[in-house]
Amino acid sequence: MAVRERVSEYRRRMRERGFRPVQVWVPDVRTPAFATEARRQAALVAAADRRSDDQAFIEAISAPWDEE
Repeated sequence: MAVRERVSEYRRRMRERGFRPVQVWVPDVRTPAFATEARRQAALVAAADRRSDDQAFIEAISAPWDEE
């Protein structure tokens, strides 16, 4: 059985079970642009503890989940 036939049969069986195919596009982690952006975001996270006043403000205005 050819690959095309196997895939077609698999998809038919999955549809019979109530599933449908979904295509998902995700970032290509192999690109230089992704690595650059990941480094930039990691640096922001690492520097976040030096911006404690921002976090203190968020905590001051936030209600705990169990009190709502």
